Amino acid sequence: MLTMLLYVLIVGLVAAVLFLLASAVFGRAEELGPLPEGTTATVLPAEAISGADVRALRFQQVVRGYKVGEVDWALARLAARIDDLQQQLAEAQAHRWPTPTAPEST
Repeated sequence: MLTMLLYVLIVGLVAAVLFLLASAVFGRAEELGPLPEGTTATVLPAEAISGADVRALRFQQVVRGYKVGEVDWALARLAARIDDLQQQLAEAQAHRWPTPTAPEST
């Protein structure tokens, strides 16, 4: 009976030491404060996002992160679409008829 109690105490002591060691190494599960509204940890320009900006976009990788191939595929499609839309907009603005001006009063 005394041997069994001794084993339980030793296992409990080892578990407590391992827990304290893991807590010291991996932190106390503290969370970072929330980001200010309208911001992100990923860098993108606030305005005039181009296809090159989307192509340069990278996400932080974590242990249980995303599949890099899928995200890269999606970003490539988005970048191509942004480039197409910007080209169409530039062509439309270039072919737009000039607005009529009012005759000058003299």
